[in-house]
Amino acid sequence: MGGARVAAVIGAVLMVSSQAWAELTQVEIGGELRIRGRYYMNTFAPRGERIPAAALGWRPIGSQLATSIFKWDSDGPDWSRYEHALLLNVKADFSDNVSAFVEFYDFSIWGEDTRSNYLTGADARGDSTDDVMLNQGYVEIRQLFDAPLRLRIGRQAIKFGKGFLVSDMLTPSQFSSHDAVRLTWTPADDVSVDFFASKMADRYQTEQDGDTDFYGVYGTYNGWEPLSMSAYWYFLRDASHVETTNLTQIGEWFEDLRGMDDYGATRLHTLGTHLFGKSGGFDYSLELAYQFGDAEHLGATFLPVGGLYGDQDADYGNWGAELNVGYTFKDVKWAPRPYVMGVYFQGHDERDISFGEWLNPFYRPDASTSFNRLFSDLNYMPTINDNGWLSNVAQIQLGVELQATEKVRLHAHVAKDWAVAAFDPPVSWKIGDTYVPVAPMLSFWTEDGSDDLGWEVAAWIRYQYSADLWFLFYGNYLLAGDGLTRGAFSQFNGTEITAGTDDTNAGYVFWMAVLKF
Repeated sequence: MGGARVAAVIGAVLMVSSQAWAELTQVEIGGELRIRGRYYMNTFAPRGERIPAAALGWRPIGSQLATSIFKWDSDGPDWSRYEHALLLNVKADFSDNVSAFVEFYDFSIWGEDTRSNYLTGADARGDSTDDVMLNQGYVEIRQLFDAPLRLRIGRQAIKFGKGFLVSDMLTPSQFSSHDAVRLTWTPADDVSVDFFASKMADRYQTEQDGDTDFYGVYGTYNGWEPLSMSAYWYFLRDASHVETTNLTQIGEWFEDLRGMDDYGATRLHTLGTHLFGKSGGFDYSLELAYQFGDAEHLGATFLPVGGLYGDQDADYGNWGAELNVGYTFKDVKWAPRPYVMGVYFQGHDERDISFGEWLNPFYRPDASTSFNRLFSDLNYMPTINDNGWLSNVAQIQLGVELQATEKVRLHAHVAKDWAVAAFDPPVSWKIGDTYVPVAPMLSFWTEDGSDDLGWEVAAWIRYQYSADLWFLFYGNYLLAGDGLTRGAFSQFNGTEITAGTDDTNAGYVFWMAVLKF
């Protein structure tokens, strides 16, 4: 954010404080600092082609074709970096249950803003003109109309439940917020209902009705510890204009006549519930959601390789779920909590074509849709950098957590991962570490793909140094399966392939320090 915009926001807060109808009663200043060091082994490489496009002719693969950011290979450099995030906020309380909250945010990778060209002393690498952003800036009114209502207007962090689909984080060191209006109704201490509307993209300068908006209702009852429950509906609408061709006037007229290259709005509905509770040492959490609606923006990306038109009738119809069940032995040393967790994000792979479709010049493709993780940051496979976009995947996890001391908590687990819908690659010979298609022109000729994404062994230790400062050390080793290394479309909500250049196992370690003030 530029200096002028920062000054404008601060000025707006000061103007609010000067209004006669609201007297400033209290000001609080706070913030948070997160520092993280990360190292990936045998995992990432610059994006490259894993299956030649020439061997995928007429197959609806997706916008990135069979290119990948993964390598699963010990050759080449590994990936590491240090990063930090800083939040600095001011909360101003006024009379009449009014408050204002402003929070600035900066995320940086170490070295990107320093003068690293020490030889000459002249380095233009650091560009800090847009480093500081407005993470939150809203007005809050409580007891609206003398009712149990709270209204927030402006940019704000929104998180429901544990962030299964809507979270206030992008990664463990990056934050997220929404430009939104949010109304919270609390008719009782154990009941709350949230209504919100968020503007994701405003295209008023180019389209009359081309915005992307996100709406929702989220209600929770937590009056009985053995069974608390939430139910919700989310609706994401993207009305931006999409075309996959740019023809002459005659060509466009012909398309209109045939109803071709005519993609409507995306309308993604999500209905879900969250059941959770505790009884004695037993605890559980079940997240279950179903998505449906028009997926025409996604459909537009599934052009047959070498074709002109995607799927104009694409729609969503996928389930997502997470079940976590554990038991804490409170009377045993270190209070062990063994648990089992299952994760399922449904996906479809319609990237195969038949011999008849291969011959048909008027073939209409079907899009491959997967459960859309929306704005989650939950990370089920950290080595592949899930961060809320892994889909078309299933996982079973067995683990244990231990409270070693008052300040030290330990965790370890083993997990098995699968692709829900495998991708069938071209029939190929394996020459060394490379798969070479036998008949690249015969793209309908495929072999059964593997759904085996591999096994994971992971552990972490968290040290609560003080009430405001904690440290986390994490490690994950991934025994890569054939479905992962040869390729399944599980990345980025099931739209990109995971294939690499080899089949080597991989790993990920990081440390993190978090200070709140």
